[in-house]
Amino acid sequence: MPPSRGALVSGAVLTAAAAATIAIVVWPEGVGSGPAGESGARSPAQTSATPSPTRSYPLSTPPRTIPAVREHTAAHGPGWQPAPAAGVVVAHGSGALADEGRLLAEELKIHYRGEVSARAGDVELALVPGKGAPESYTLDTREGRVRISGPDQAGVFYGTRTLKQSVRADGRMPEGEVRDRPDRPQRGLHLDIARKPYTVAWIEDRLREMADLKLNQLGLHFSDDQAFRIQSDTHPEVVSPQHLTKAQVRQILDLAGRLHIQVVPELDSPGHLGAVLKAHPDLQLRNVSGVRSPGSLDISDPGAAKLVDDLLVEFSGLFGGRYWHLGADEYLALMARDPAASYPQLQRAAQQKYGPKAGIKDLVTGWLNDRAAVVRPRGKQPKAWNDGFFRDGVVHADKDIEVEYWTGKEYGARPPQEYLSEGRRVVNLNDEFLYYVLGQPNNFVYPTGQRIYEQWTPLVLRGTQPVPSRYSGQILGGRFAVWGDLPNAQTPAQVAQGIRMPLRATAQKLWDPRKPTLSWNQFRALATRIDKTD
Repeated sequence: MPPSRGALVSGAVLTAAAAATIAIVVWPEGVGSGPAGESGARSPAQTSATPSPTRSYPLSTPPRTIPAVREHTAAHGPGWQPAPAAGVVVAHGSGALADEGRLLAEELKIHYRGEVSARAGDVELALVPGKGAPESYTLDTREGRVRISGPDQAGVFYGTRTLKQSVRADGRMPEGEVRDRPDRPQRGLHLDIARKPYTVAWIEDRLREMADLKLNQLGLHFSDDQAFRIQSDTHPEVVSPQHLTKAQVRQILDLAGRLHIQVVPELDSPGHLGAVLKAHPDLQLRNVSGVRSPGSLDISDPGAAKLVDDLLVEFSGLFGGRYWHLGADEYLALMARDPAASYPQLQRAAQQKYGPKAGIKDLVTGWLNDRAAVVRPRGKQPKAWNDGFFRDGVVHADKDIEVEYWTGKEYGARPPQEYLSEGRRVVNLNDEFLYYVLGQPNNFVYPTGQRIYEQWTPLVLRGTQPVPSRYSGQILGGRFAVWGDLPNAQTPAQVAQGIRMPLRATAQKLWDPRKPTLSWNQFRALATRIDKTD
């Protein structure tokens, strides 16, 4: 479902002015002692009689980018910078990189010439299947040219982000070779559009920002107690007045795909469904006294599963990506002092389905497994919040459901090492570092980029202490999360500004969790330089 290329480049930041700030000149043999027109330049007769010296260059330093490149082999040479005759070309057999090439050419204000041979001053993009890890790339700068190659389109695209940022930071790409790859496969931003709606344009701006930071996931939490924010054809009665149409969602998905970002939709259940239950009050959970449980489905009623599954099937067709977030957190029935006594209908349903030793948490776990069974055949990798996975019990959550670890404070939440010791794969959304909760309720404070940059790594899943490094391979990455608990606390512009440096710090530590080379003040100054618009 590709859009016109204009949709992608319309928000791109152009860099020719930055490029003009540094002039690097190659003095070839037999041409003269300096640029044409320079005071004291030799005439052709003088040039032929007295050859000019070869210009010597100091050893190059790594390009300055966010995130920083993992490996740079220095070399002597002038590096590369945009010039009027320069162009972006695609290597023969790499025509799939045309979109990446057009975008880079637009950003650098140079020509895009297509699938042709590179010439002096050009940037060449090339696919080299089987060479390197997924999303990796090699960027080679020598003899006035740049060649960016990788095993997949995403890797080559990230190489173009390195080139763009280096030109913005210093006007050029240093001589030498960059070999770069991400440390974690899942890196992104999680956005609550249910409690606070955002425009398509605002979301697209975040996608472009994420792409330059080499982030590859945008989580969309689109349903909660406050609102249901995407058009539905199967259940239009649940949709809130202010919502995204399916055409708008496709527009977002098209741009995300071209920027190598997967959108991870989240339809939370069996809790956080207040907006849906306004249209289906007969399915709302009530306790033994008839008191309604806010936002909670009565999962002992067969109609509850049918309603949620209708929506899962419909929206799994709309969102074509790999992942689906099932939520599963904060089901209020389990927070009662005596769940079985307060909600006897749930207790009966659990025992009828799973035997006399089963309890309500088994019924809730079965609900999660059943919803995973709906999305899995539709090509989705299921995810759920960590407090939806319970210890002991008769029923256990399916092992393939990825644990999105956010808290150790809610009912059911356990220390992260317990999930890891069970062999589960985990994604880091540590609420101590990565939760930007509007209005700062419930003791939340807005996270700072400096704290993430200096103290957090993917191993720090809960609080401030890392889990043992032997579990590193099970931690798939992380996302920085924006939640709209008090939606009017900040405007969308304030949210964008507030998450700017935390998002950059998160991107740095997901790409390379080692201690950064730059100090925080140097990192912040570099971000300002790279982000400066012309």
